Amino acid sequence: MADPSHSVPQLLIETLAASGVYLLAFFVTILVISPVQHSFFSEFPSRASLLFLPHGVRVLAAWLLGWRSTVALLPGILIGSVFVYGGDAFGPGQLVASTIALTVGPATFHALALAGYDIFPRPDRSPCWACVMATGVAISILNGVLINAALGSGPVDYFAFLIGDVSGLFFLMLILMFVFRSMRLRDS
Repeated sequence: MADPSHSVPQLLIETLAASGVYLLAFFVTILVISPVQHSFFSEFPSRASLLFLPHGVRVLAAWLLGWRSTVALLPGILIGSVFVYGGDAFGPGQLVASTIALTVGPATFHALALAGYDIFPRPDRSPCWACVMATGVAISILNGVLINAALGSGPVDYFAFLIGDVSGLFFLMLILMFVFRSMRLRDS
């Protein structure tokens, strides 16, 4: 019998939610954060955002959904890529970069689980936020190395992406912890 938690309607809801949140984070980063960053750091040689919220969405989706996050995030990542790169979004380098961005997160969480460090959410335990954050940093490092190799970017871009990814994840995790704490206080 098929697992009802993975039915087509459930996968559609996951896709709409994950890609919707990804696109919200992406457009806030591209249209609000990046212009503000550029006004303060106009001499900064990289186009990378120093607060890249979409990395946080990718990590949290991979943590919550595992491999299903690849399907759930695919529309959002493709739309974001087309917004930034236009028709070049479907060039070999950008397709490789998008594939890396989609798969490294769930692959890292699953590799940790296979190694005996299963931090996927479960109803019988509280989330280990420090573990998710540390895994998100590892994912950022892997993404940075692989994507910068695929695109031929320099070290300045690698470190800028690392800073943006980690700060974006940290910021989103703070928001989530605040939301969960507020929900607990409201329910008590």
